[in-house]
Amino acid sequence: MPIISTNIFIKDSVYDQVCALAEKMNLSQDELLVIAIEKYIQRRKNQKLLHSINNAYADGLDASEEVILDKMRR
Repeated sequence: MPIISTNIFIKDSVYDQVCALAEKMNLSQDELLVIAIEKYIQRRKNQKLLHSINNAYADGLDASEEVILDKMRR
């Protein structure tokens, strides 16, 4: 996988926290930031999926879905 170099600007207080946590986790600052970004992206995808599911069921279940749900509860 190709690696791309980038620059970011963050508050000093955030940078200090990144440094401390990276050291505690025995990671480089870059590794910690990559993990954090990947986790953020995955969380956003999950939120979008949950929103889509909630929208699909916002109007309630139809009759056939009620039957299936009733059978599942037994």
